Amino acid sequence: MDIPQDGFLRLPQIIGDRKRGIPAIIPVCKSAWYEGCRTGRYPKPVHLGPKTVAWSRSAIAELVEKLKG
Repeated sequence: MDIPQDGFLRLPQIIGDRKRGIPAIIPVCKSAWYEGCRTGRYPKPVHLGPKTVAWSRSAIAELVEKLKG
């Protein structure tokens, strides 16, 4: 999967959202994603505002390559 290296991704863009038809890059549930962020398996979020978090596109691209093995 080719992910641009600049900018940010919001959670539905990473784990997908069936209701909105957004395919998952990393197919895990929300709680598993946040647990992985907490334990270091997945990248830490970047706070864009008081109630807004996102993840670096480059960090997600690196994660995808790492998971491919």
